[in-house]
Amino acid sequence: MKFGTKTIHAGVFPDPSTGAIMTPIYQTSTYVQRSPGDHKGYEYSRTHNPTRTQLQNALAALENGKHGLCFASGMAAIDALIKLFSPGDEVIATNDLYGGSYRIFTKIFQNYGIKFHFISMSEAGNIEKYINEKTRLIWVETPTNPLLNIIDIKAAAQIAKKHNILLGVDNTFATPYLQTPLDLGADLVMHSLTKYMGGHSDVVMGALIVNDDDLAQRLTFIQNASGGTPGPQDCFLLLRGLKTLHVRMQRHCENGRAVAEYLKNHPKVEKVYWPGFEDHNNHNVARQQMRDFGGMISFVLKGDNMQDAIQTLEKFHYFALAESLGGVESLCGHPASMTHASIPREERLKGGLSDSLIRLSVGIEDIEDLLADLEQALA
Repeated sequence: MKFGTKTIHAGVFPDPSTGAIMTPIYQTSTYVQRSPGDHKGYEYSRTHNPTRTQLQNALAALENGKHGLCFASGMAAIDALIKLFSPGDEVIATNDLYGGSYRIFTKIFQNYGIKFHFISMSEAGNIEKYINEKTRLIWVETPTNPLLNIIDIKAAAQIAKKHNILLGVDNTFATPYLQTPLDLGADLVMHSLTKYMGGHSDVVMGALIVNDDDLAQRLTFIQNASGGTPGPQDCFLLLRGLKTLHVRMQRHCENGRAVAEYLKNHPKVEKVYWPGFEDHNNHNVARQQMRDFGGMISFVLKGDNMQDAIQTLEKFHYFALAESLGGVESLCGHPASMTHASIPREERLKGGLSDSLIRLSVGIEDIEDLLADLEQALA
């Protein structure tokens, strides 16, 4: 199947009892057994639920993976992943990453003896300098949040395999419409399904997708034992959202390009972060591993004044000032005080995230209205 057909058909099937074409919401906590241990594959909904099963299968298919596991949030997915490791183990992560990821790494798992290195990965070779006998995972976001840095997944995978280390890729910004990290050598893919995959700002959920059977079994045990699983209503909403992923992402990319080019030529804008520009640091890598460049854009105003940025954010109309991203509606945000507030200021500045940076999630509205909104907000 081609990707657009996959979003509608892969991993799902009509309900066997009624023929319903849409996966039913199996709103049940438990399942009747004929005899102790003699059941139809389902015992308790924390462990398995038919709605969740179809969603997990659909996600695996879209990422060209074998096993999909869903969680109550993207953070719950990351939580399950890091629970694979033991005190003394080490993780190498990109230094430009989502604030929630930084928070769970440093404020939760560091307390249990897992060590984290936050490094620049713009040159994949830099990763190898931090690998030792205790390294268990290389954690990559690409494009990164919020500076839209591009990391070479294939090069990182070669390093990981050389040292027998897992490579995990947060694919939230790109989605499998733009890139499929497992095809480039990654061991696992993580999604905040809340964002583009759901696409309608009405559900919170996360996922891990893997190919290796043993890794899937270990993660499935953690998923069930820790219990951070989503309910069937949310799984239904995700299944519905996936069916339009390809058409939504195409429009996000088209609008994103128009907004990026508009901002780049605006006299009040100092710098625009978007991997589709030829002068982007790793534009050639992005062209090789991505099919387009997405609808996420960050920019800094001339003078780099935080108050100017706040005044601009307050003036937007169609770009709603809100947390999150990836919905059909356009959003704007101030990472320093919102999504990345949990990262110490000195760490943010070291990675290039200034106090005045504005992040845009470009939606699928008519582009003329979005450009007009930018014009009046920047006036």
